[in-house]
Formats: sequence, structure tokens, C-alpha cells
Amino acid sequence: MDINFEKLPTPSYIVDERLLIKNLEILKDVMDRTGCRILLAQKAFSMYYLYPLIGKYLSGTTASSLFEAKLGYEEMKGREVHIYSPAYREEEFDEIMEICDHIVFNSFSQWDKFKKRIWNSGRKIECGLRINPEYSEIETDIYNPCFTGSRLGITLENFREDDLDGIDGLHFHTMCEQNSDVLERTLKVVDEKFGKYIRKMKWVNFGGGHHITRPDYDIETLIKCIMFIKEKYGVEVYLEPGEAVALNTGYLVARVLDIVNNGIDIAILDTSAACHMPDVIEMPYRPKIIGSGEPGEYPYTYRLGGMTCLAGDVIGDYSFKKPLKEGNVLVFTDMAIYTMVKNNTFNGVNLPSIAVYNETDGIKVLKQFGYEDFKCRLS
Repeated sequence: MDINFEKLPTPSYIVDERLLIKNLEILKDVMDRTGCRILLAQKAFSMYYLYPLIGKYLSGTTASSLFEAKLGYEEMKGREVHIYSPAYREEEFDEIMEICDHIVFNSFSQWDKFKKRIWNSGRKIECGLRINPEYSEIETDIYNPCFTGSRLGITLENFREDDLDGIDGLHFHTMCEQNSDVLERTLKVVDEKFGKYIRKMKWVNFGGGHHITRPDYDIETLIKCIMFIKEKYGVEVYLEPGEAVALNTGYLVARVLDIVNNGIDIAILDTSAACHMPDVIEMPYRPKIIGSGEPGEYPYTYRLGGMTCLAGDVIGDYSFKKPLKEGNVLVFTDMAIYTMVKNNTFNGVNLPSIAVYNETDGIKVLKQFGYEDFKCRLS
């Protein structure tokens, strides 16, 4: 059964639970075949309405802040809660210790600052260090944790073998939207540089950036990588993908408000790249729209723009089989990840509604926003 996008208020994000389950089944199969643990990285997808469903398949959540940790703790009950931050705030650390099962530190100075508080907490908290193998195949520095001068992780030169008492695991994150061949090459570097320290650990966390649910992803190489570390060092392996959990499961539904012309036909939508899909500008990239083509591929080409005063609030150029007109609904694909978590109300533009779809209940609108949501963030 297809989703009737015309029934949604616009703009709206909608997640198709059928597609989410398909992804979760792939991830669960990796866990079953290797004994590894896979966590939801909430920085990519924090739609907690779906956490009970995700928790049926995955081992838990990982967080980059206290608020993300609380969300995973409260909404995916009974599952593991992990956290990593480049630095922790003293006033938040007691609460972090109350709810987190794993705490990963970015530096030895942070570890030394907080370790006695952890030891005296009365809870069994497993602690780890993030390492920087100084190897990554990410070409865009803003997404590359290993670029020259990166603040993320401990390099081999700065690693202190005499300060590992109480450290249970090592964590590395060097990938972004990549296949398992990149992981295989990365692991070779990690093994050569940090292998003697891995021998002292209970677990290794491979971080995120693994596009496991992408159609062309090589799962067998991922399996081989996991088993190599498990068998060589006798450690448990964690992975914490964000995108792979909700990849290609969601849409952003928008409506055409007006058509203008300035050397090209321009459709102004009730959504915004700057507000509702900021990675379109930050990456940058051109999202796909159902039924559209490349510029010139179909008879009618338009530049699609948003509602804000930002001159660069442009989504991209697209062609269509029929002319666009006011009121037409356009459906952007792969809009579950890094959209809801990064959107904003610049210019007072309202946030998209949030909805889900499944075959039992059909479309269910979970959340609609208004003026108070904009106002209450500002004073």
C-alpha cells in the first residue's frame, strides 16, 4: 500500500515504519551472525516515538550530550545507554553517571578529571577512550574526524599506556556514509597502531559512518572485520550507526506556494533548505524528489527555493513531466536522518509536522508546531 502524501499537512516529515523495520532486520542479522552490539546514534535520528520498535532489534542508544543520553534512557527502556563527548560539563556529569552504561572520554585529561567520581558513584560504568588513528578516507574536512589538527580522539603520540587503569574499551570513529572496504582499511591502521592496547580491553567500538543498510553495502566484509577483532583480541565489538538505522525510511512533504521567473522558472515552496534540510546547504547535496528528474531530463525545469530571506535558500534544479503550479505537493526522499535533529526556525519559519505510517494505522500525525514553539526558544 502506498502512502497518500496529499493527506498530510505541509510541510511534514513522515517515516515509513515498513522501511525502518527492513533496515532494523538487516542490522539485527549482523548482530546475530557476529555477536556484536549495534547502537542507534541519536545525533542522526532522535524520533523517540519509534524507539520501542528500534529497541526490539538493537542493543541501545549512543549519545553526544546529556539530553541525548536522557532521551535514550527514558524512551528505549532497558537497553544500553552510551555517551561520548569531546568534553563533559562538570554540572552535568552526576546525571550522566546515573543513566549511562558506557562513558567514552576524548582525552586523558578528561579521564583523569572524572575517573574518581565514576569509581565512587556506586554504579558499574564501563569507561573508554576515543582514539584517533590519523587515517580517514573522508574527503570533506568538516565531516572528517581525522583531518590535520582535529580535536577528536587521542593520537598514538599522545596515548598514555600508564593511565589505562579503569579503562574498559577503545572507541574510534573515522567514517561517514562509507562502505565496509573503508572499515577494512581503517582497521588495519588501528590494529597496527593500537593493537597492543586493544589486548588490554574488554571492547572496541567501531563508531558510526557505516552505511550498512545501503543496497550496495558489502555486509560480508563487515562481518569479516568484526570477527577479525573479536577473534584476535577476545573483545566485544560495538557499532553505532545513525544513518544506517533510518536510511531511506523518511520523506519531507512540501507544497508549491508560487512560481516566479528570473532567467529560469522558480518554484517557491512552504519548506526551506536552510531551516528544514540544512545539510542541503552544508554538505552540499541535492535531495531526490519522487517523480522528478535532472534539469532538462523532463520538459519542465524549475529551481526550487525556500521561504526564508536567505538568498542561498535553494534546494536545487529539477525537471518534471508536467508544469508545476501552486498547490502541487512535492515529496523529498531520505529525509528521516539529519533533518529533524538539525532543523531550526530561522526567520520564524515554522517547523514541519512529524508523522509516521504503517499498514495497520495508516498515516498518524504525531506532532504539529506553532508560534509558541518558536517564541519559547528565544526568551
